[in-house]
Amino acid sequence: MDLQLEGKRALVTGGSRGIGKAVARALVAEGARVAIASRTAATVEAAAAELGAVGIVVDTTDDASVQAMVATAVAELGGVDILVNSAAPPASDGPVLAASRTPDDAVRAQVETKVLGYLRCARAVAPLMTAQGWGRIVNISGLNARSSASLVGSVRNVAVAAMTSALAAELGPQGVNVTVVHPGMTATERTPRLVAERAAAQGVDEAEVERAMGATTTVGRMITGDEVAAVVTFLASPRSVAINGDAIAAGGGQPGVTYY
Repeated sequence: MDLQLEGKRALVTGGSRGIGKAVARALVAEGARVAIASRTAATVEAAAAELGAVGIVVDTTDDASVQAMVATAVAELGGVDILVNSAAPPASDGPVLAASRTPDDAVRAQVETKVLGYLRCARAVAPLMTAQGWGRIVNISGLNARSSASLVGSVRNVAVAAMTSALAAELGPQGVNVTVVHPGMTATERTPRLVAERAAAQGVDEAEVERAMGATTTVGRMITGDEVAAVVTFLASPRSVAINGDAIAAGGGQPGVTYY
């Protein structure tokens, strides 16, 4: 299937590593012109050179920085047709805190970075997309939206899903579809370190840790960043017009759960 992405102009935040980088790679492969953005200049420049993308330094907690990012993307690409919001720390970073002992700052930091950061970026590109009558915004959230295991993870991801629905209702009639993708635990370049750390902490071998991670899915293994990126790339394309405001799970299936 031709995803009709040739020549489309895409901006991927958090695009220097992990799922964001995998999405940027997939979009480039489909013929899109891509700008990636992240906090660290050296990291984003290296990733941009590797991918054949434009690299932009941004702090999505700062609205002025977001506005400057979009202005640079427009200057380099000629416009923005697609925004993929992926600039947020993975849920697996740091310990999971008990809900009753979760401090304000733990929640506040995630809302500032993931929820408001995504909103700032969407707010900055929405006028460009509505003016041209077409666009796609894909928000990378996570399956903690469907779990109570982590209060912080649940709050931020549910909020992203709610924001997605509100933006989709507003922008959809103007040709801009907005969707949210919920990855689960995803295999990226950071996974070997995570596996090693868990194996050392639990006193088991790394193969056992990998089996345990795979058991959290109905396909029996972790989904890779490239596999999540394939879903995101479709949603970023003109072919996805029938999907707006919805949440798409891309975590390999949750055992024992039915969603409808």
